Amino acid sequence: QCPWTRLLYFPLGMGLASSPECACGRSHFTCAVSALGECTCIPAQWQCDGDNDCGDHSDEDGCILPTCSPLDFHCDNGKCIRRSWVCDGDNDCEDDSDEQDCPPRECEEDEFPCQNGYCIRSLWHCDGDNDCGDNSDEQCDMRKCSDKEFRCSDGSCIAEHWYCDGDTDCKDGSDEENCREPECVPLPTPAFPPEFQCAYGRCILDIYHCDGDDDCGDWSDESDCCEYSEEFLDFLVPLGKRWRNWDSGTATSMCTAEQFRCHSGRCVRLSWRCDGEDDCADNSDEENCENTGSPQCASDQFLCWNGRCIGQRKLCNGVNDCGDNSDESPQQNCRPRTGEENCNVNNGGCAQKCQMVRGAVQCTCHTGYRLTEDGHTCQDVNECAEEGYCSQGCTNSEGAFQCWCETGYELRPDRRSCKALGPEPVLLFANRIDIRQVLPHRSEYTLLLNNLENAIALDFHHRRELVFWSDVTLDRILRANLNGSNVEEVVSTGLESPGGLAVDWVHDKLYWTDSGTSRIEVANLDGAHRKVLLWQNLEKPRAIALHPMEGTIYWTDWGNTPHHVIERANLDGSHRKAVISQGLPHPFAITVFEDSLYWTDWHTKSINSANKFTGKNQEIIRNKLHFPMDIHTLHPQRQPAGKNRCGDNNGGCTHLCLPSGQNYTCACPTGFRKISSHACAQSLDKFLLFARRMDIRRISFDTEDLSDDVIPLADVRSAVALDWDSRDDHVYWTDVSTDTISRAKWDGTGQEVVVDTSLESPAGLAIDWVTNKLYWTDAGTDRIEVANTDGSMRTVLIWENLDRPRDIVVEPMGGYMYWTDWGASPKIERAGMDASGRQVIISSNLTWPNGLAIDYGSQRLYWADAGMKTIEFAGLDGSKRKVLIGSQLPHPFGLTLYGERIYWTDWQTKSIQSADRLTGLDRETLQENLENLMDIHVFHRRRPPVSTPCAMENGGCSHLCLRSPNPSGFSCTCPTGINLLSDGKTCSPGMNSFLIFARRIDIRMVSLDIPYFADVVVPINITMKNTIAIGVDPQEGKVYWSDSTLHRISRANLDGSQHEDIITTGLQTTDGLAVDAIGRKVYWTDTGTNRIEVGNLDGSMRKVLVWQNLDSPRAIVLYHEMGFMYWTDWGENAKLERSGMDGSDRAVLINNNLGWPNGLTVDKASSQLLWADAHTERIEAADLNGANRHTLVSPVQHPYGLTLLDSYIYWTDWQTRSIHRADKGTGSNVILVRSNLPGLMDMQAVDRAQPLGFNKCGSRNGGCSHLCLPRPSGFSCACPTGIQLKGDGKTCDPSPETYLLFSSRGSIRRISLDTSDHTDVHVPVPELNNVISLDYDSVDGKVYYTDVFLDVIRRADLNGSNMETVIGRGLKTTDGLAVDWVARNLYWTDTGRNTIEASRLDGSCRKVLINNSLDEPRAIAVFPRKGYLFWTDWGHIAKIERANLDGSERKVLINTDLGWPNGLTLDYDTRRIYWVDAHLDRIESADLNGKLRQVLVSHVSHPFALTQQDRWIYWTDWQTKSIQRVDKYSGRNKETVLANVEGLMDIIVVSPQRQTGTNACGVNNGGCTHLCFARASDFVCACPDEPDSRPCSLVPGLVPPAPRATGMSEKSPVLPNTPPTTLHSSTTRTRTSLEEVEGRCSERDARLGLCARSNEAVPAAPGEGLHISYAIGGLLSILLILVVIAALMLYRHKKSKFTDPGMGNLTYSNPSYRTSTQEVKIEAIPKPAMYNQLCYKKEGGPDHNYTKEKIKIVEGICLLSGDDAEWDDLKQLRSSRGGLLRDHVCMKTDTVSIQASSGSLDDTETEQLLQEEQSECSSVHTAATPERRGSLPDTGWKHERKLSSESQV
Repeated sequence: QCPWTRLLYFPLGMGLASSPECACGRSHFTCAVSALGECTCIPAQWQCDGDNDCGDHSDEDGCILPTCSPLDFHCDNGKCIRRSWVCDGDNDCEDDSDEQDCPPRECEEDEFPCQNGYCIRSLWHCDGDNDCGDNSDEQCDMRKCSDKEFRCSDGSCIAEHWYCDGDTDCKDGSDEENCREPECVPLPTPAFPPEFQCAYGRCILDIYHCDGDDDCGDWSDESDCCEYSEEFLDFLVPLGKRWRNWDSGTATSMCTAEQFRCHSGRCVRLSWRCDGEDDCADNSDEENCENTGSPQCASDQFLCWNGRCIGQRKLCNGVNDCGDNSDESPQQNCRPRTGEENCNVNNGGCAQKCQMVRGAVQCTCHTGYRLTEDGHTCQDVNECAEEGYCSQGCTNSEGAFQCWCETGYELRPDRRSCKALGPEPVLLFANRIDIRQVLPHRSEYTLLLNNLENAIALDFHHRRELVFWSDVTLDRILRANLNGSNVEEVVSTGLESPGGLAVDWVHDKLYWTDSGTSRIEVANLDGAHRKVLLWQNLEKPRAIALHPMEGTIYWTDWGNTPHHVIERANLDGSHRKAVISQGLPHPFAITVFEDSLYWTDWHTKSINSANKFTGKNQEIIRNKLHFPMDIHTLHPQRQPAGKNRCGDNNGGCTHLCLPSGQNYTCACPTGFRKISSHACAQSLDKFLLFARRMDIRRISFDTEDLSDDVIPLADVRSAVALDWDSRDDHVYWTDVSTDTISRAKWDGTGQEVVVDTSLESPAGLAIDWVTNKLYWTDAGTDRIEVANTDGSMRTVLIWENLDRPRDIVVEPMGGYMYWTDWGASPKIERAGMDASGRQVIISSNLTWPNGLAIDYGSQRLYWADAGMKTIEFAGLDGSKRKVLIGSQLPHPFGLTLYGERIYWTDWQTKSIQSADRLTGLDRETLQENLENLMDIHVFHRRRPPVSTPCAMENGGCSHLCLRSPNPSGFSCTCPTGINLLSDGKTCSPGMNSFLIFARRIDIRMVSLDIPYFADVVVPINITMKNTIAIGVDPQEGKVYWSDSTLHRISRANLDGSQHEDIITTGLQTTDGLAVDAIGRKVYWTDTGTNRIEVGNLDGSMRKVLVWQNLDSPRAIVLYHEMGFMYWTDWGENAKLERSGMDGSDRAVLINNNLGWPNGLTVDKASSQLLWADAHTERIEAADLNGANRHTLVSPVQHPYGLTLLDSYIYWTDWQTRSIHRADKGTGSNVILVRSNLPGLMDMQAVDRAQPLGFNKCGSRNGGCSHLCLPRPSGFSCACPTGIQLKGDGKTCDPSPETYLLFSSRGSIRRISLDTSDHTDVHVPVPELNNVISLDYDSVDGKVYYTDVFLDVIRRADLNGSNMETVIGRGLKTTDGLAVDWVARNLYWTDTGRNTIEASRLDGSCRKVLINNSLDEPRAIAVFPRKGYLFWTDWGHIAKIERANLDGSERKVLINTDLGWPNGLTLDYDTRRIYWVDAHLDRIESADLNGKLRQVLVSHVSHPFALTQQDRWIYWTDWQTKSIQRVDKYSGRNKETVLANVEGLMDIIVVSPQRQTGTNACGVNNGGCTHLCFARASDFVCACPDEPDSRPCSLVPGLVPPAPRATGMSEKSPVLPNTPPTTLHSSTTRTRTSLEEVEGRCSERDARLGLCARSNEAVPAAPGEGLHISYAIGGLLSILLILVVIAALMLYRHKKSKFTDPGMGNLTYSNPSYRTSTQEVKIEAIPKPAMYNQLCYKKEGGPDHNYTKEKIKIVEGICLLSGDDAEWDDLKQLRSSRGGLLRDHVCMKTDTVSIQASSGSLDDTETEQLLQEEQSECSSVHTAATPERRGSLPDTGWKHERKLSSESQV
């Protein structure tokens, strides 16, 4: 038999046995079954021999080896440990066998018991860390996600808006599953610019594609470009992974020898090949790998030649254990065995442990000891000297060691690792486009900051709760609170690639590295006192870390030289030295916390962790990130407290205090010299100033380091030229990208733009420090100009024979200026500083003459020539020319002199250099590696003073006084476009002849008085958005313009003063504008509203002239003398039209061969009409009737504005961005007036010297009260829009009689119904934000409205004046509003509070009427004559309800077949309610009881509000954005009243017929002290919810005395068990006993209501509304009358003793209402006894004397009434009569047709019943009938006609 056998076990049945079993021979030991089901048999004697023969130690489990000392403990794995270590809580055996079967330790109250017996802090339970070691402390319930979170498939929660955002935020990627790919905009549209899609799906603007910036975050927007930016290449170098050949679409490998190239071209480590993991992401690294099969022998086994495994101890034991003798072969170096070598004899000579290996004794030592060189004795191991034994502190002892932790940490149960106390650690990392937080052990993932550009470096300040980050796209360092709020810039200038960031949390300093500037800098946490700390021998510093307690700073530099070093220095920059200078790889970001190491991986786009000592236990914390960059562990222990070396007083330093070792150093900001050990200078006296396109820098000559410092300026894009003025410490510069000239203080403060118009390429700049003038050259306009240093009084000096002028310098002593010109004929010229005496001084051997400089001492002119590559000088007249430097000058640009040195910038060497100014020798480089160097100057304070006549009263000049050569020494000059008068000192007041044009964002003028064309901006001090049309009033010197973005028409003086808006409402796109300077009117066209309007020059008396058949009207011109106006229409059928200036006699002149007729002008001299067509690209002309049409100029690319003056026509062109001129008669001699003017729009030519024509309306406005408008036959009087002209044809009504009033969120407008144009006119109410509901009070003429943005109710006059807040508090969402014009009360619904409230019209006496069973109350309406209140509720159960005006007798009218009942209105004539349903999309109506319901319009889009006037129903519609109307009777004749109105809300009608009638509250407020509420049958007095200073009475006419002052509350006592808002009827209210009243109250006072609550209302019986003074006015003289009245009342009381006590008698004051043709007056008739008994009576037995037919008629009346009480009465009657009504069924329906039977009541009786009930129970109107009084007669009426249909009823 073989001694060793391996079997493969196959179970017979899956799941039949709990574990497989193996059977070996009697002399063999059966090993445990392997994971693959294999069985192994070994000889029995091999068991418990200390050798791992089975390979899984199963043959040694449970064995006690004899080699352990009796004092030791034998572990289950054979290891020997000290017995004292057993059950000490440490896993010393490494298999936990020394901690098994130990008596459990009881955990304390503040500890958590682990399942393995350990005890840990309770705070550690469920904190994400495996503190127990068996993870039993992390078996926690899954956190519930909030409503604003998305639950991932793994149970974690992320922000809801991260779902399907293109980033994998869930650890399992479930938030990006089943998402649609974002679609970028490939082609531009007017609304959406083109976009580029990044590799991971994000969309960016296409203009960012290939712009050199990493906008996508993964460089995919820069990867397919022809040229790669340096930043992109920098990105690839540290990545060190791959380079893709993007052009061919294939991947080209650049993998190193230690890397494996995947099929995708990706490079992975070679060691990852065939490791079982898909590292390539395409599994190519795991393909073609050899199948190694089952693993070979264990590490402590020997592999025999035949493949068998035996224990190591079997080697050289003299036995052929392998079976092939390979364990005893000579190759194993087996020694001959002797009997002496035996562990059983003297323990083999071993001091501690003995074992037999290869036949020989081998000594080993216990844990904590190591074997000495003699091979027998053992010595103690110092575990503390080796890494990894303890997490932090370690103390060694004999054979053992003890771990300990730093302050703020606690030892874990394993007694080795330390756990930080305090909150759970958070990993804070930059993800390029955002900054996120992740809990490392939970995968919980939150967003801190988003929408970032390119966040790279990151750090935090835990104590101040701040996070700092750098953005390499914005080149900014920013900070925010740790909760993501309060984002602000810290460092915004002078950064190029800030890749590293570190916070000194002890001394509150911020350090950063910049690989672009090759610097390490420091500043305070707010960016102040910035200082360059290290700049020498740095190339590409990246990562940076601080140790504030030690006062050291560490950084990496991965430039080419030196190669990837780590250096350190003190925090003040001293004691710098290298830490690691070779062999450093390319990790990006790393952080440590406790025993874990965390890092970001660009390759896998993940955050990973591992053990910080061993590198094992690697784990992916988060993957599929956008692009993880810097990472930090956010925890207080990462920033422990330390000693602040600077103390509380900043170390006594004036600026920076920086730690240095154990002390500190006072430091100064860059460039500032130190004047003492603790103080710095407060200013700079001399420094080198130079421009670098994107910034302006200075190099101080006050310090030795010569570090350049960026001046903190905003929006510097392409700075070229520089100069300075030491008198006010200003630095001036030109920017050729923004085409501006700006200035600021040398420290960056006080920045302002001084010239920003009419500049194209300002390349040179010079300051005349004597006269405070600013000179500049413009290579785009080829001009030299001058202005005051603040930019005012600008004028052109030289405009001829210039070809790209470059630099300019001035010499005020001699009065000359010098400039270089490097056009076709390069030259250097000079002229007087007033442009006199111009001459060329150098014209030969010049190529690109750039910088100029003057040596005032030696009278020399220096220049640099980039083409000749020289620096030369000559005398100031050009003589004695000499080359100063002629070698090693690749491309000099800027040039300046200071002292004995000359300084220059060089584009090619990217450096600033200097040399001796006389010899050119002693050259040195001040700065290098500076891109885009431009101009250079030296700022100092030693400019020579010069005396000039301009210093005395400006030389007598009215405007500009300029230096000039002697003998005059000065001359006077005028601003551009203005001529100098003959006295040589004074300028004319302004331009006489000029062009004025709109350029969208400004208005400019071009003078025609001077020999050159120069545009000047009209200095209007406002922000223009889209100025289109323009007009001029030459009489007053004002310019008018329209802005289609601001929707305004404005005006100002031509000098920019006195700006005012004249039209601010009702405008959309005002494309055309014309000023009638003769008639003093302004006309305009509106393409948005398709109207032509007119108004006075101040915008008053505005009127719509033309509104029909217009389709995009544009240009408009006037011919006042002829009375005509002309306009172009470029709609679908383009045309040119004419009408009278009053809109009459309209005619189409031309309607063929037109495309986009834009500009239009009239040539009055030639009686011609000229227009420009941008589609046909022609300028054409015709006579004033449209005949004799001919082309003047063709082609023109895209003409827009067109004007005419004298013999020329001028036009603006969008395509060429220019203004052109041509002869008006022939179109020839086309010249360019001005170019490079983007945004050109309308233009007008003006000659203020031309006389105005004759005013047709004369001096008295033609006798018109309002508008007098010319027409061909004379003139006509007109009224403002919506107002009718009276019969005299001269005067107008003050306002329309009937009109619609509607709200559109930000406006309130009216539409007159008196005129046919239906034009909306804005009511000029100020401060409108979100107006919803409206109503009108015809008594005071005020409009009331709700504003839900401000949560107020306000009112104002219709002219916009007297606006006041009525209700200003306690409102949430007031959707509905109604005015009770009779009782002077205001009602409103509040959807937010679900209440209906009322108050007086002034807002006083506020009271809640209804506050229960309301869900979403919206519209509300009142019927004062009836005492009714109606409202809609579109809540969960939509309904329309009614109540009395005091809120009592509430009743649901409609609650079926409703969706969103929005608007509600009443037809007071037909007694019907109308409502709109925005869900069912229809308009319906019903009578006042909710009966006779009918659908008026069944298909409307989304109606919101409605109103009624005459035969029309008007409503607003959200979807169609229009106001529409239909016939209220038929629902037909649908019309659109007004279209294209955004945000339409409420609508009402204001009409004399609308608010009529009265009630008892209409006279003296019904005698009530506060609130008077009319009801259906009476009225009540009520008190406000909050008492005011006036005593409140509930009895009409009675004013109670003021309450006596007591210590109690001023409020009246409250009765128990009664709601405070309940209103009671006088006839139903139970008399209150004296015992029920709190406090003492007489019975008389109780009867009078003086003991009632302040909030309780008491009704008044009919006639009680008069004041008590009227009752006692007659005294005894009216005693007889009182007796008669008392007798009459007694008689009536007896007569109505069977009536319901719950109903008061009806009283009417002859209310009148209108029908369609006549006025009808109806007086209410008392109810017949039968009606009262059948419909109202609730007590007593029924009357049995009525026939079935009579009951049927009354039942129909009750159907019309719909009151529940009436139905109850009818049920009682029906049940009492038994079989009489058994066959009759009475059902509630929406519409009822009543047909009478031929019984006791005929059809005429039915008609009479309906007539008597129409005022209360129905809405049926019949013809007038004679008055009838008394009860129902016994005999029938005559039959007149039969009502046979529903419509007749």
